[in-house]
Amino acid sequence: MLYYEDKYNRLGYKFVIGVDEAGRGPLAGPVVSAAVLLSKRRFSNLIDDSKKLAPLGREKAFLEINRNSVSGICIISERIIDRINILEATRLSMQQAVISLVNKLGSINHKEVFVIVDGNMDLRFGFPYRSIVKGDNKSKSIAAASILAKVIRDKMMYAYDRIYPAYGFKRHKGYPTKEHRDILRDIGPCAIHRKSFICA
Repeated sequence: MLYYEDKYNRLGYKFVIGVDEAGRGPLAGPVVSAAVLLSKRRFSNLIDDSKKLAPLGREKAFLEINRNSVSGICIISERIIDRINILEATRLSMQQAVISLVNKLGSINHKEVFVIVDGNMDLRFGFPYRSIVKGDNKSKSIAAASILAKVIRDKMMYAYDRIYPAYGFKRHKGYPTKEHRDILRDIGPCAIHRKSFICA
């Protein structure tokens, strides 16, 4: 899963950064993006598309990635999602995650940065990038970013579950499951629901 990292390293890009998001489709909560620059190639835990990993495997991988990478995280709230729409919110979160990571690298030559992005997102910033459909299955950096984004967002939804226990956020993480839709029909939305999604 290092084909793209190796390819752009060979083309002269010293810093190949993988980017992914979690939370684009839920009815509630934020969208979270992570950008990851791996500092090692071999991991003891499986680094793969976060959706393929069991929760314990994701948590172990999350800890190992944090120890062996530089990362940037951006969280965009449901209020901003409602204001600018989910596509723009996802784009903004991905861009800001990359900028946060690059700022942590200090005085580097920005011409040595290349960004690989999961999906077909059109980013608008000063770094060259490539969008890769199903990139979290093809790039270890994107897979690592998918794990960071999902674990962070899941932890946020666990916290929201304690604040709004009637909604079952710990189980469905805000996604439009039958349980979640039934709850919304019975008691209506809470403060973290995306009004633009529910009314759509």
